[in-house]
Amino acid sequence: MFKELFNRNDNERAVSPVIGVILMVAITVILAAVIGAFVLGLGDQVSDTPPNAQIGFDFSTNSVELSHDGGDNIQNDSVSITANGSEVTTASWGDGTEISAGDTINVTDESNLGSGNNLGSGNTVRVIWTGSDSGNVLAERDWPN
Repeated sequence: MFKELFNRNDNERAVSPVIGVILMVAITVILAAVIGAFVLGLGDQVSDTPPNAQIGFDFSTNSVELSHDGGDNIQNDSVSITANGSEVTTASWGDGTEISAGDTINVTDESNLGSGNNLGSGNTVRVIWTGSDSGNVLAERDWPN
């Protein structure tokens, strides 16, 4: 009786060892990929993406009206307006927390935070979005002559 247990044919053997080896290889590959991603810092490269918004410019003598003409809503505290590299206003667009389509802001020399005139002919006005780790120019126009 014991002899029959040990003298089985090859086609009666279990498949468990093959499945075990396949699972061990799969687990090893998955662990290597996860550890490699952390070691190479691939998880840290995810960053904020700038909103996709259309900004309109309506220039007057010493003022410009900016309007959000469509696209993504933007957090108001993440946007600054500059002229020739100097921030020109800290005023809020819209309801004060979020800029959405149809919201406008009028920027004049009176709202200028720097010294001298930053608004007027020959200047470049930029709307800049700043995320947690980067900044992007959402819109930019040269002041018409």
